[in-house]
Amino acid sequence: MKRSLLILFCLVWASSAMAQIRLGQSRYATSKPIDILELNYAKPQTYRIAEIKAVGLNTLDEIAILSLSGLKVDDKIEVPGDAISNALKKLWGQGIIGDVKILVTKIEGEDISLLLDLTERPRFSRVEFTGMNKTQESELRDKVNIRGRVVRDDVLNNAKRNIEKYYLDKGFMNADVKIRQERDTTLPNSVKLIFDVEQNSKVRINAIEFYGNQEVTDSKLKKKLKKTKEHARVSVFKDGYSRIADASASDVKNTLLYTDSVSNEDVKDYINKNFKLNFFNGSKYIPKEYRNDKDNVINFYQSKGFRDAKIVADSVYNFGQDKINIDIALEEGRKYYYRNITFNGNFIHPDEILLAKLGIQKGDVYDKERLDKRLNYDPTKGDDVSSLYQNDGYLFFSIDPVEVNVAGDSIDLEMRIFEGPQVTVNSVNIKGNERTSDHVVMREIRILPGQKFNRELLVRTIRELSTLGYFDPEKINPDLRPNFEAATVDITFELEERPNDQIELSGGWGGFYGFVGTVGLSFNNFSIRNIKDFSKWDPLPVGDGQKLSLRVQANGRSFQNYSVSLTEPWFGGKKPNALSFSFNHSVQRQVDFYNQASFGDELGYFKITGVTLGLAKRVTWPDDNFSISNSLQFQVYEFDEFGTSFGLSYPTGTSNSVTWNTTIARYNLDNPTYPRFGSNIILSGAFTPPYSSLNKKIDEESTDQEKYKWLEYHKWMFDASIYTPLFGSTKLVASARAHMGFLGSYSSKIGVIPLERFVMGGDGMSMNNFALGQEIIGLRGYENQSITPGRDSRGTADPEPYGGIVYNKYVMEVRYLVSPNPSATIFVLAFAEAGNNWGSYKDFNPYDLNKSAGAGARIFMPAFGLLGIDWGYGFDAIPGTSQRSGSQFHFTIGQQIR
Repeated sequence: MKRSLLILFCLVWASSAMAQIRLGQSRYATSKPIDILELNYAKPQTYRIAEIKAVGLNTLDEIAILSLSGLKVDDKIEVPGDAISNALKKLWGQGIIGDVKILVTKIEGEDISLLLDLTERPRFSRVEFTGMNKTQESELRDKVNIRGRVVRDDVLNNAKRNIEKYYLDKGFMNADVKIRQERDTTLPNSVKLIFDVEQNSKVRINAIEFYGNQEVTDSKLKKKLKKTKEHARVSVFKDGYSRIADASASDVKNTLLYTDSVSNEDVKDYINKNFKLNFFNGSKYIPKEYRNDKDNVINFYQSKGFRDAKIVADSVYNFGQDKINIDIALEEGRKYYYRNITFNGNFIHPDEILLAKLGIQKGDVYDKERLDKRLNYDPTKGDDVSSLYQNDGYLFFSIDPVEVNVAGDSIDLEMRIFEGPQVTVNSVNIKGNERTSDHVVMREIRILPGQKFNRELLVRTIRELSTLGYFDPEKINPDLRPNFEAATVDITFELEERPNDQIELSGGWGGFYGFVGTVGLSFNNFSIRNIKDFSKWDPLPVGDGQKLSLRVQANGRSFQNYSVSLTEPWFGGKKPNALSFSFNHSVQRQVDFYNQASFGDELGYFKITGVTLGLAKRVTWPDDNFSISNSLQFQVYEFDEFGTSFGLSYPTGTSNSVTWNTTIARYNLDNPTYPRFGSNIILSGAFTPPYSSLNKKIDEESTDQEKYKWLEYHKWMFDASIYTPLFGSTKLVASARAHMGFLGSYSSKIGVIPLERFVMGGDGMSMNNFALGQEIIGLRGYENQSITPGRDSRGTADPEPYGGIVYNKYVMEVRYLVSPNPSATIFVLAFAEAGNNWGSYKDFNPYDLNKSAGAGARIFMPAFGLLGIDWGYGFDAIPGTSQRSGSQFHFTIGQQIR
């Protein structure tokens, strides 16, 4: 029986095998491909791939597809087997194939021919948007850049999420995005993608409620939500008035109209709920910013000693169709204080010195943020525990504060220190200076190879590179590569250049009056050496840090000024000695605009022509922030029926001036565009030879032409500016400034000359009322030149010369950085200032000041310099009148107001 069954099984198997062979031969004979699935899986066979092809391709390359499959000619594979399965998986895994079959076209002995029958997925040909403006569409095209990609669900979902996030960041929480696909008949196997967007209303934050906060008020916590704000409104009239109107007479006495019946907390709570005055802040709900703001709340608590503070729950829910409410539940915990602070692992500096540097005493409120600053890096002072070590070469120094004991409300800290070896600077490199020559950058670097590592010099180098103006200050990055075994460090300063050449262009054509306006060009990275190398022209030769300035200014026929200057900041190439040369020619004319017969005729003019040669150098005493500059200036003053305008007795004549100028300055601002901390102090003096002492013929009885043929005077100017960040913020900065000037004479025989005097008032510029031979001083809130003693300022025939000989001015500003973008740095400011200008020393009274206050904005663009607008209100009467100055608008171009 068993033998019979075995014979029967063998016959069935043999007939099945013969059938498979015939089937294969029949398919091959009729040129029909054999599907791998139709082969015998019960008995795989080994074949050599004799030929492999792919069909069904429209845009894909056949060779590339065959390579992706992993199958190639001469490979030995089992059919059916893993090689075929793996090829299918690889092709599917690329995400570019819609369907694929692997077929057998021919079998000859051990050789097999394969055919990959493919169907490509369609591709996106273009993207269209509906339901948005052109600006939004342009921005979204960058976020949905899927042209040419294969149609896949993950690509579509990712594009939809990007669009939803874009609108969420703009405050549109309920934006609805739908996707449509349409076949593109202009391209093979392509579809166009259409995003239908319905923005719906912008969602604002109606109210933010805190729960569980006993020690910190709601208003303080809301200030810590920097990007999550309630929308601005005043609801006292809507809610408060209706409640009062509906109340009885006895109830009215208990309202806020009677402050003796409510507590201070009730008043604060009422104001907090009904007065939302944050008009300059957005009220968008952005999840990412909201998460950061919650961290700000906890950090604020920890800075007040609440070490265990946490948010136990928060909820964001709808309040109407276009508003949401936010509830935040807090657990404050107890308030902690520092008790015992000890140090462990310090061998170089004793505990007493480290504790003094730390600046935290027993009993101080626990403040984690301040502790971290005092241990590692305090940007406002730079004098912390780490600086004590890292300024002496200990780059690997680290300090870890560990809470070793918490008893009641007291915390004991152990400062665990690792001092490490002293590190030497091995190399200093720069990267990213494509336009600026290496030597221009390297000469500003204070930390050099062979020196001990010094963090202070590293920070100073960053500041020096920032002040050059050639690089984006926000992106100067020192890349430190330390080597512990060798005790060395390699430093690479990563830079990103920005355009810093400036163009000043304004004006028009005034017909008879001629050109009115200014044309100015400043090339701040000029190179004389590269003039012959046209590859360095961009558009002029650049790279050596020299400054070339050309300027033409005109107010029709009434005023023209032409100037050119060139400065080499490293004359000689070895030391920072700045050599400068400048030429200036100005002319101011009096033109007859009143008489019809002589209309347009020139009645007189005043010309100044001068050349200046200067040399400035840095010094290292009292510290290396100081510089001294000296210059020699020669000027010719030429009058033609104009001298009497300055109080001179002769209308026509010439005066000459040879002046030696000396300036001592200390500059350590962190950023020239928007200083956050540091100071800029300048003391300058201008001196002419004492001609009256050398020429015995000149005395008090001499004519003005004799006295002023060679101008004799000494002039002193003092300017000081100090910048300090407020509340630990790098965006909110206070600026205090003081400005003083004195003009004197060597003897009573000449007295104080009528030229080079001070003219005060307005924007500090001479755009509308040009003045030559005078020092223009701004005072916002008052008209241009309105605070100037002399005949012209009062409109009388007083023989007193026009202009003051002593002035002082004080300014206090609070600035807020709106945009740090180097292509357009924007900040707003509020100011209060006071100043005055006196025509004689006997009238000088430093307490008699004209006061003003106001607000303004500045925008710095590399191509145009600093542009500004101020509104100021003058509180005092204009000198010589009883009229209060009142409200004034001022514009500034290319300068800070002195």
